[in-house]
Amino acid sequence: MKNFLNTLTLTIMATIIVGCTSTNNTPIDVDSIVTEMQELYPSANHDIMQRGISQAATLWQEEDGTAQEFAQFVKDNYAADDDARKTLFDKLSTAYEVLLGATNQVAVALNLPTMLTGPEPIELDYIMSAFDPFSHMTSDLFENKVAFITILNFPNYTLDEKNTLGKEWSRQEWAYARMGDMFTSRIPADINKAVGQANADAENYIAGYNIMMGKLLNEEQKAIFPEDMVLLSHWNLRDEIKSNYAPSPLAREKQEMIYQVMLRIIDGSIPQEVINNTTYQWAPYSNRTWKEGTEVTLAAEDTRRYERILAHYNAMKQVDKYTKQAPTGIIRNFEVDVEMMPQEIEELFVNLVSSPQVKAVGALIRERLGRDLRPYDIWYDGFKSRSTISEDQLTAQTRSKYPTPEAFEADMPRMLVALGFTIDEANYLADKITVQGARGSGHAWGAVGRWENSLLRTRIGGEGMDYKGYNIAVHEFGHNVEQTIDLYDIDYYTLRGVPNTGFTEALAFIFQKRDLKLLGYNQQIDANTTLDIFWGLYEIMGVSLVDIRMWQWLYAHPEATAAELREATMAIARDVWNSYYEPVLGEKDSPILAIYSHMVNSPMYLPNYPLGHIIEFQLEEHFAQYPNSRDFANEIMRIYRLGRLTPNHWMQQAVGSNVNTTPILNAIDAIVK
Repeated sequence: MKNFLNTLTLTIMATIIVGCTSTNNTPIDVDSIVTEMQELYPSANHDIMQRGISQAATLWQEEDGTAQEFAQFVKDNYAADDDARKTLFDKLSTAYEVLLGATNQVAVALNLPTMLTGPEPIELDYIMSAFDPFSHMTSDLFENKVAFITILNFPNYTLDEKNTLGKEWSRQEWAYARMGDMFTSRIPADINKAVGQANADAENYIAGYNIMMGKLLNEEQKAIFPEDMVLLSHWNLRDEIKSNYAPSPLAREKQEMIYQVMLRIIDGSIPQEVINNTTYQWAPYSNRTWKEGTEVTLAAEDTRRYERILAHYNAMKQVDKYTKQAPTGIIRNFEVDVEMMPQEIEELFVNLVSSPQVKAVGALIRERLGRDLRPYDIWYDGFKSRSTISEDQLTAQTRSKYPTPEAFEADMPRMLVALGFTIDEANYLADKITVQGARGSGHAWGAVGRWENSLLRTRIGGEGMDYKGYNIAVHEFGHNVEQTIDLYDIDYYTLRGVPNTGFTEALAFIFQKRDLKLLGYNQQIDANTTLDIFWGLYEIMGVSLVDIRMWQWLYAHPEATAAELREATMAIARDVWNSYYEPVLGEKDSPILAIYSHMVNSPMYLPNYPLGHIIEFQLEEHFAQYPNSRDFANEIMRIYRLGRLTPNHWMQQAVGSNVNTTPILNAIDAIVK
């Protein structure tokens, strides 16, 4: 799953492109100030000077001072030569690391009761988990003028400018440009708080969305799942479908029942009282319920799922008013955060899901299964080595090996050495990662200050870590390794991180698919691995297209109700299904692509997963040049020290090409032919 810090509210790291008009009632004569400053400092970089003054003027408000006071502020705070600018950059970098790192620690501490295993949270815990310690930081830094000092000396560049000019930039110039991304909007604290509340409410809703599998009944009123099995939607439901491609009793019936549960979740017909509740038995096909053997009638969940999405949207609309150059959440998400245009991403996805290679791989799966494909076969898991190993066998091993979070943490150095890192590197990385038991499915929460540890949250049952939990934990481990390398080993603090979350997902996927190797199995990265990545891309790209188009629909229907949103989301899911999936998997009008919980608690995050898979394949193709595991580890260290360049610049320096699907399509062609 994602780096959880990315779901916090808009912070001082929010970035938009600013214009050149003041919000002050007294107009600021930017041209006159620029001319005067150029005369005072003829040898200064006049382009940077013009940008900084113009962008600072755009955000200067009446309470900040008069136009004359702005002009004096510029004279007093402009760093005119390279040495002064570098000194200012270093001081600002240190200050922001302290502020952001300390505030991150507050956020972590306040969320512990609702995110980690332990006593059931009380109402106060949920209130405090919704508190956003970042919400006033931007306002405070504008008020004391530190934000304006930053803008004046380190102006913002557009995405197009970064992609064009960045080819010639040094590492220091890139670091200066990223400093310029820090303050480009002024969002009031109360609106940031509203965004945080929507995030927290949705996260808590999803974290408790457990299905009691032992209480599910087929139409003969027989239970087919273990009595104590509890699966979180959608992650564990999906993974249970995957696990039943290995030979096991009732495997096909279990898959069909989970598919029916998913359909009930999507359309809201699931009885609300069966969620996270062991009191009732439920037959998902007929939607009948029983309590202690007596049939009862329970109210449906109805629109609760879609109410959470609407809450995100309503909070976003409030932010829109303050980000005029990026006036929608869609633009801010893609052009600003992901730094790729939404139409570019959609074209990338449609190019793959509509490709002839999809039908060829679908035919291969149909042949292997010996039956017509069903919608849930988007999660076909037969290309992985573990599909021939009983999940019960794997779970017995992982429960024995990892009875507690501490046991997994203690084993991390060994796992890193198995991947090719030296003992010193393994200890260095593992020492900066702390493992904790998660109430939800698990996530990676990255460090922000270079004194913190990254947090690996993983779900561990009373009997220890089952295989599903282990597989997710290895994924999160990949995130944590990325978070450590590009924070602690980065040359400039403002370059910490990766271009967008697709790049951290890529390393998480690379770790995750080596999970059996880390358990001691002879796991090979071969043609089956390529097929597995491709089929995973096919599945998650469809889910992402639904997510993107749902948000496009929301912005086109600003007064929509939760019920209208539900119907629109299902219509979008059916349309995407019928266009790109029904020809391969059958069942016209299936809405299954709308099942992902990210659509509820992480707006527009889903496209990062297919981007991550695309990048993953390009990285794997690159790593194939280095069959020695030591070289593999060296390349991970080199590549993830590149930091937060734009996606295309990062990929060019990492593997020599832009983000694209051509390599994997060509590889699939070679395999199926």
